[in-house]
Amino acid sequence: MNAVADTDTYGLYNTSMWSSSYGCKIERTGSSGSYSYSVASDWADRSVNYVSWGDAARFCNWLENGQAVGAQGLSTTEDGSYYLNGATSDAALLAVTRNPDATWVIPSEDEWYKAAYHKNDGVTGNYWDYPTSSHTAPGYVNNAGNLSGTGNPFVEGGIDPGNYATYDGDGGTDGIGSPYYRTEVGEWENSESPYDTFDQGGNVWEWNEAILYGSFRGLRGGSFSSIFYDLRASGRYYSPPSREGDFIGFRVAEVPEPGTVGLLGLGMLAALRKRRK
Repeated sequence: MNAVADTDTYGLYNTSMWSSSYGCKIERTGSSGSYSYSVASDWADRSVNYVSWGDAARFCNWLENGQAVGAQGLSTTEDGSYYLNGATSDAALLAVTRNPDATWVIPSEDEWYKAAYHKNDGVTGNYWDYPTSSHTAPGYVNNAGNLSGTGNPFVEGGIDPGNYATYDGDGGTDGIGSPYYRTEVGEWENSESPYDTFDQGGNVWEWNEAILYGSFRGLRGGSFSSIFYDLRASGRYYSPPSREGDFIGFRVAEVPEPGTVGLLGLGMLAALRKRRK
């Protein structure tokens, strides 16, 4: 946002990012024409939220344009992977499609689904129920602040027992609780999908390119406030593409060559990677 949003013509920033107790703690200072943005300490590697489908597409365009610096326009946020040219309404965002030579994209629903659930075993029809390479619901941080089923306290940066995710598994505290609710990207280092992606279950729902019921864009994966069902392969959600919510984020895919997609990034500020030891 510091690169393209000193005026923020198309509303990449949502004030709830800072003001909400569930926000991702990006703060904006200054006035229009000289806005600047910063991330609170210990928040840079947590999933961004309060982003619309259009925000996600603009981020992809910015990557496609080499992380260009300047006003929001065709050379920065409005063209590249998606031709937006000022689209912000639901109708306008529903009409946007991926450009055929795009490199940085919002995953299609099929791309997202395969990276999350397919067993990557060379057999087309083999899928896991959960994006943690398991048919069993992932563990979670319970209302007492412990790793479910172990009695051991959850400590960020601790050892992941495997098959864990950030969601509300016991109908009380959301995610890992206040103030973060969401874990850093890759916190569950032993709970990756067979394609080595992390956090496709929990943390935040993630936009995909699907258009559902003619009026909505698709979301997958569940969030920090979800129950286990939302993380399942059968779980599916949808929303108007202009919606920005505390439980909505996005994931970025790279298309290195036609027909090949590798999921690489989650959110504006957090890279999808294994947590550093």
